[in-house]
Amino acid sequence: MQREGRGRTAVGRRGRGVDFLAVLGGCALVAASQVPAAAHGGGGGKAKEYVALGDSYTSGPLIPLQVDANCARSDHNYPSLVAARLGANPFKDVSCSGATTEHMWKAQGTNGAQLDAVGRNTDLVTVQIGGNDVGFGTIIGTCARLAAQDPAGNPCQKYYGTSGVDQLSVTIARTAPRVAQVLRDVHRRAPHARVLVVGYPDLLPDDGSGCAPSVPFASGDFPYLRDTEKRLNLMLRLVARGTHAEYVDTYGPTVGHDMCKAPADRWIEPLQPASPAAPAHPNAKGEAAMADAVLHRLGQGRHGR
Repeated sequence: MQREGRGRTAVGRRGRGVDFLAVLGGCALVAASQVPAAAHGGGGGKAKEYVALGDSYTSGPLIPLQVDANCARSDHNYPSLVAARLGANPFKDVSCSGATTEHMWKAQGTNGAQLDAVGRNTDLVTVQIGGNDVGFGTIIGTCARLAAQDPAGNPCQKYYGTSGVDQLSVTIARTAPRVAQVLRDVHRRAPHARVLVVGYPDLLPDDGSGCAPSVPFASGDFPYLRDTEKRLNLMLRLVARGTHAEYVDTYGPTVGHDMCKAPADRWIEPLQPASPAAPAHPNAKGEAAMADAVLHRLGQGRHGR
């Protein structure tokens, strides 16, 4: 995500007639049939070895203190907060801004293939990936550009639906097998690890209201983009279930703190951030909220903000 135009946007027209939930359900069933049940190590106790995989929502671009310029990685991102609470040792954060599922197996600048950090002694793995495969950075830019054509309408939704089927829904469905492949490889490399798939936080008002011009989308595209993110999170939840991983909901705990809220209340910065963070990304409070969600799933309580 971030201004990461490396993701894919709309797919070709041959997705006409695809039923989104059926595709996702099928992906989950296929994944379940291909992955053996993993022994979830780590339980609710401290993780001996924790590896964090992910994109810019994990790495925390521009949040102080930046510790890796190549990946725009912060030492106050949610993996760092989780690792501190767990007393994880060793802790390997290889998340990188701009990462797609491809970068789980492929180097990204000075950042090696992320999955290379996972080994047989790994006890806990968090994975937050898929947003760039769907092309969120490009989607945001496209919707902002189209808003001027029909500020009170839904020009972005119409743009992605010109084929008669919503192309973003199709792209999300086609991303599911890639995420499943990542999780299968995590289980293969770390057969005893507890594997958590971390969803994406609430970016736009959950009630569908808008806040142009600070977030420059057409009125009708706010609920469309909200629903698109929910579809992405649903896909991640289903794939996690089908690959013997656990899903961490970060959307629900961040409702009411989206990029349309006042600076004191928001945990996601708008396209012109007021706090240190990349546009349309979590600030330090948002990273802490995601850390809380992960720790809650691990049975460790709240990190605190």
